[in-house]
Amino acid sequence: MASLIRKLISTGNAARVIAPYNQAVIADRTVYVSGCLGMDKTTMQLVPGGAAAQTEMALKNLEAILIAAGSGIDKVVKNSVFLKDLNDFGEVNEAYKKVFCKDFPARSCFQVAKLPMDALVEIECIALTGDVKTVSAQ
Repeated sequence: MASLIRKLISTGNAARVIAPYNQAVIADRTVYVSGCLGMDKTTMQLVPGGAAAQTEMALKNLEAILIAAGSGIDKVVKNSVFLKDLNDFGEVNEAYKKVFCKDFPARSCFQVAKLPMDALVEIECIALTGDVKTVSAQ
């Protein structure tokens, strides 16, 4: 029986992790990206400007990790978005749809009691690697 490869992903093009986990793990052709905060990779601080600014930075970090994993935004199949305040849903969506602008992945969004570093938003995803063809079933 062939063994599967579990590859650990780390890139300096995104904010470093702040606890004992990896930025992402690839299992077979599936990439599991850990929750990304709206942290500047240089200062390791949350960016100012509220939920929209933190969403934009979190998505930049997420994209950098996907690229390091040999994937990309276009290969994301599922996002989970965690918000400190669901009242930020609209402005988070505005920032989100600048990155995910077509062939949207599946998504869930939750308000949570507290996020690391008192962040306003955290985004994690599951994506694919390799050649991926998107089709619509209608």
